[in-house]
Amino acid sequence: MATAVAGSLGLLWGWLWSERFWLPQNVSWADLEGPGDGYGYPRARHILSVFPLAAGVFSVRLLFERFIAKPCALHVGIQGSGPYQAQTHAILEKVFISVTKYPDEKRLEGLSKQLDWDIRKIQCWFRHRRNQDKPPTLTKFCESMWRFTFYLCIFCYGIRFLWSAPWFWDTRQCWDSYPYQDFLIMFVHHLATIGLITFSYINNMVRVGTLVLCLHDASDFLLEAAKLANYAKYQRLCDTLFVIFSAVFVVTRLGIYPFWILNTTLFESWEIIGPYASWWLFNGLLLILQVLHVIWSYLIARIAFKALIRGKVSKDDRSDVESSSEEEDVTTSTKSPCGHSSSNGANQVNGHMGGSYWAEE
Repeated sequence: MATAVAGSLGLLWGWLWSERFWLPQNVSWADLEGPGDGYGYPRARHILSVFPLAAGVFSVRLLFERFIAKPCALHVGIQGSGPYQAQTHAILEKVFISVTKYPDEKRLEGLSKQLDWDIRKIQCWFRHRRNQDKPPTLTKFCESMWRFTFYLCIFCYGIRFLWSAPWFWDTRQCWDSYPYQDFLIMFVHHLATIGLITFSYINNMVRVGTLVLCLHDASDFLLEAAKLANYAKYQRLCDTLFVIFSAVFVVTRLGIYPFWILNTTLFESWEIIGPYASWWLFNGLLLILQVLHVIWSYLIARIAFKALIRGKVSKDDRSDVESSSEEEDVTTSTKSPCGHSSSNGANQVNGHMGGSYWAEE
């Protein structure tokens, strides 16, 4: 029995690391065991170094948010207090925890009769109770400032080293002598985004992987900058940065990505090294990513267009709008239906994009 299990595992392991799947013809794993330009080729075990690296990055983030981002947030007037607290009510709390956070019209009418409360008042209680679970603006500002700083630094880092790389200017160089290429230049960059480039790392598609990563970093820091302006209540700056982000996103994802990246991974690589099993998987994933780019670009462009024609985006476009049935007659006024200042009022939390927009990176 043990022998049979061991044999099955051996077959599975052999299939998983099949040279004919991962590598071009006439190339074996043994060929990649030797030194590459004096530095050595990538090894799958190198991925394990992501764990101590992740711990180090997380520690830096904590220090950054505590000693840099938080003072900046306080300096621009963002307070650390959370949203308006809903009054304590045992019955409504039980419904909120055990039944639903978004009561329908029938349940609202039942609660209204049971508690002798106006339906609008019950809606306000549920909205405030939901907002209690959301992080305060100060926390979101610190998180966005960290992401802005990280994305900007990693993008500048990528440009700094890719600028002198021959494959940055001539994508055919991505396949020159593949897979016998040096990988040292972007090793740290690969580890920082290991979840996205595991495929390219295992079979040493490092050159084209660096181009993909750098291209996707080009717009991320602009989005975080727009969110920082949003939290700081600089609405005009927020709208401007978001429109710039939208333009950069569309140009890089719908222009440069298909005509530069996909051109080399689909056509130039076919011409120079020819297709093999993992080549199809690699390009299939890149094509799926392109489809997502089209969807995201449409959604982002739609919101950016509203920002241009309105001067700012209506509350219905905010990511924290609870439901149209509760706020159908609410405008972007700083007053909430309950008669007090809205917990989100001037904040315009995530002011331009629905949840699907934030999901991408």
